Amino acid sequence: MKKITLYSAILICFASCQSKMSTENDMANYSEKYRPAYHFTPEKNWMNDPNGLVYYEGEYHLFYQFNPYGNTWGHMSWGHAISKDLLQWENLPVALEEYQDPLTGDSTMIFSGTALVDKNNTSGLCQGKDCLIAIYTSHVHKNGEGKMQHQSLAYSNDKGRTWKQYSKNPILDIQRKDFRDPKVFWYEPQQKWVMATVIPDLYKVRLYESKNLLEWKQLGEFGPLADTSRIWECPDLYELPIIGSEGKTKWVLSISGGHPQGPKFVGMQYFVGQFDGTNFTPDDPNQSALYLDHGKDFYAGIVYNNIPKKDGRTIMIGWVNNWTYGGQLPTSPWRSAMSLPRVLSLKETESGFRLIQTPIEEITKLRTEIITDSISSTGAAEIEIDLDTENSLEIGIRVFKSSDEQTIIGYRTKDQVLFLDRRNSGHVSFHPDFASIEEVKLKPANGKIKLHIFIDQSIIEVFANNGEVTISNYAFPEKGEYKIETYSQGGKAPTYKLWKLKSVWSK
Repeated sequence: MKKITLYSAILICFASCQSKMSTENDMANYSEKYRPAYHFTPEKNWMNDPNGLVYYEGEYHLFYQFNPYGNTWGHMSWGHAISKDLLQWENLPVALEEYQDPLTGDSTMIFSGTALVDKNNTSGLCQGKDCLIAIYTSHVHKNGEGKMQHQSLAYSNDKGRTWKQYSKNPILDIQRKDFRDPKVFWYEPQQKWVMATVIPDLYKVRLYESKNLLEWKQLGEFGPLADTSRIWECPDLYELPIIGSEGKTKWVLSISGGHPQGPKFVGMQYFVGQFDGTNFTPDDPNQSALYLDHGKDFYAGIVYNNIPKKDGRTIMIGWVNNWTYGGQLPTSPWRSAMSLPRVLSLKETESGFRLIQTPIEEITKLRTEIITDSISSTGAAEIEIDLDTENSLEIGIRVFKSSDEQTIIGYRTKDQVLFLDRRNSGHVSFHPDFASIEEVKLKPANGKIKLHIFIDQSIIEVFANNGEVTISNYAFPEKGEYKIETYSQGGKAPTYKLWKLKSVWSK
């Protein structure tokens, strides 16, 4: 342990001053081809998992896995942005950087983790009554080969603008090569911090408790259960309200790993149950997989810490990408985006409790021109459309359309399937597994399928039947005509309401 403590304490800049994200050279203008107008993207370079989502003193912080050196995965550090409304973001310098041990030559990447507000200075690291704490996986490697993963801590006394590493890192070490992705939250009933971690290859979520964020004691374990076709990552444990049952709640454990289309792709699943401060117990100990999103491009979602009580929402952001083809996306100088922030709740159905996801209401601030009942042309829009399933064999809407390109969001009435088809969406040849059609069973409500759709240059997020089902996918239309039209087989084409949405990036 003495060597590890020294290793954690002696930090040097991994690549001198070049590691800071440039704000003078190689600047993005946020109008490049395929650049989203209202989904978060970094100025440049590779991004993956959202990390450390926390609200503090009027600012929503978004930390994220970031490569300061290039547009593919590597040199993982924590990028950083802040927002007042979860829509308009200000890019800040890299918060936590990969560092190197000058004695051994080992490097430590800053993998995924949590940011939280230490409200009562339980750690003793705050200069005032509170401060920001980051708890992350320290991924020790040499020449790219992983050697060890443990959990470490950094703290900030200036609203996250600068960070110091805890001198006695790591704070949790089980001497394992794969042990990661800590999500930490305050558990009020027992006045303690709870950490959820994963042992990825064993499909286990392991829970720990602490009074001071520095010393951790193991609690219970969960798993394996449901989809174990891919390793488990990025656990999160949170309490949600039940729609229509005022004051009643249940706990949800969400995990990134398997996908409804099998082990070739990654996705997210969730479990509904109870947490007693020690163990998470699912309602159904033999449940099949419940998938959080049925598209290919929603992964590693976690919820915000410290949302004000007067707000009351549980808000999740996910990574818009898939490890299968993520490094080949045809975008530059950035690669990957974040999803729209989603408000989570639970609904009791005949099959049990199910997750409900809806876009944050703040999105309405971006609405400009409204269009109804006509063929539209725009690359950034919000669409509301009801599909009448009683008179059509298939019915839907085509977006990102040109003479020979289209992405279809449709519903087949015979087998009650909602689908998103991007096989002819434009640029699909950059990876053999990108062209695809996503499908999910969905029953109509009063003979209709209600769709709330967001399109953003290269991103499509579909919320169906008030958030009962979501589908999130990339599409890369090469011609950039961005036409939108509806269709029906055997019935009348539906009408829709469309708002053009303005960019959140000031020029």
